[in-house]
Order: sequence, then C-alpha cells, then structure tokens
Amino acid sequence: MREPRLGDDIDDYCVRCKRIMNHSVVSVVNAVPAKVRCRICHSDHDFRHEQAPPPKVDARKQALFNEVLKKANPLAAEVVEVAIEELPAIALEVDAVEAVAVVAEKPKAKAAAQPAAAAPKPKPKATPKVKAKAKARK
Repeated sequence: MREPRLGDDIDDYCVRCKRIMNHSVVSVVNAVPAKVRCRICHSDHDFRHEQAPPPKVDARKQALFNEVLKKANPLAAEVVEVAIEELPAIALEVDAVEAVAVVAEKPKAKAAAQPAAAAPKPKPKATPKVKAKAKARK
C-alpha cells in the first residue's frame, strides 16, 4: 500500500460526529497522517487510527456501584449489567411504566384538590382599628 498524501481520503473517528466517517488528510508526519479533516462536519483533528476514545465511565467506580447494588437489591444489579445496546429499549419500557403511573395518579390528585377548592373561605377577623371605624360611622 502506498504512503498517504495530502488530500487523500481516509476513514477515521470524527470527534464531532462521534462516528467513523470519511476524512481528508491535512498533514503527514513520517509517512503517517497526523491531522485529518472530516468531510461531513469539516472539523480538523488528530488522526485517531479509527479508534473511538475510551468511555468516560470509570470501570472501578462501576464495579463498586454494582457491588453496592447487589447488597441493596440483587435484582437491580442484574439490570445494570445489561448490554449497552439494550439500554435504550429498557429506558423506553421504564418511561412507559412511569407514564402509566403518572396518568393513573392524576385523577386522584384532581379529586383531592377539588373539595379543598370548593370549600368556602373563612371571613377575616376584624381588627380593633376596623371595629373603631365601624362604630364611628354609626
């Protein structure tokens, strides 16, 4: 395979698009692309050899979190260990369950609020100044 030249097309991980996209070589150092430009979003960045950056979740923190979950609720720990591809589906199911719970609670909240609103308001007590003015008018 020949050495890459300026302007050549190369696939690389784009830091802005967050995907492996088509790039143009912007600079070459020692016959290896140093900088590339995404042909989709036009951002320049270092050549990453098609490698996505490591996830920001610290593995040690995640292991400690899972250990605490196992002690508190063994069933919840199994849910956390689900593959990342399945997380959006689980989130949708949880949102649907929460939405049903909120809808089910709304009529109860309205029914509880209506009797309080229908109750007559108590009359304010007359202060001594108001009593004195009322006597002066008579």
